[in-house]
Amino acid sequence: MAAAPDERGPGPAAGEQLQQQHVGCQVFPERLAQGKPQQGFLSSFFTNNQKCQLMLLQTLETNAYVKLLLDAMKHSGCAVNKERHFSCEDCNGNVSGGFDASVSQIVLCQNNIGHQAHMNRVVTHELIHAFDHCRAHVDWFTNVRHLACSEVRAANLSGDCSLLNEIFRLHFGLKRHHQTCVRDRAIRSILAVRNISKEVAQKAVDEVFESCFNDHEPFGRIPHNKTYARYAHRDFQNRDRYYSNI
Repeated sequence: MAAAPDERGPGPAAGEQLQQQHVGCQVFPERLAQGKPQQGFLSSFFTNNQKCQLMLLQTLETNAYVKLLLDAMKHSGCAVNKERHFSCEDCNGNVSGGFDASVSQIVLCQNNIGHQAHMNRVVTHELIHAFDHCRAHVDWFTNVRHLACSEVRAANLSGDCSLLNEIFRLHFGLKRHHQTCVRDRAIRSILAVRNISKEVAQKAVDEVFESCFNDHEPFGRIPHNKTYARYAHRDFQNRDRYYSNI
């Protein structure tokens, strides 16, 4: 994530640039108004997005899911800087956040994130996209299967489909419920940022579901709650120390 797109090789073609702009502006109108990513944490600290910035800081410093992902990003050569890689902005619709791959920045929807637990889930979800962007050549803008895979992983590993969250949504008691939740939320996420039919989104998710659902990196397991996430973070740190001593 620290490596900007132009540091990975030649920039996108003109058609892809237009596609990136179209996708981003559907959901993040401030990106169109500014024509560039927001300045981030320090420059906007005392504006009306102060609550968003404070919740973000709390998440980065205390959340077990996020701490593991930050360590994994650094280990992969994509260290995250909160001033550069996060931006609190107003968003259209009910979207809570997004990963703007064109500038390697996570957008947090300050008008839709209402409390700390919500911020924790959104940052975790988007950092999984950032991790995928770091470790693989993801074609976010023209290959819906690539997007579908990352959305499956984010729904599976971020806690979006935890039992507690599903009880609050009044969704529970079904056989293989976790898989059903992951599939449904991945489809919803795709439809929120792509102007495609539900059938196309479902087909993309179904085609990649098995392999992407079983890809648990960097957690090594599905972290169903904060305790699992803490154990996963401990195991990641121990694994990192082991390989560094070989």
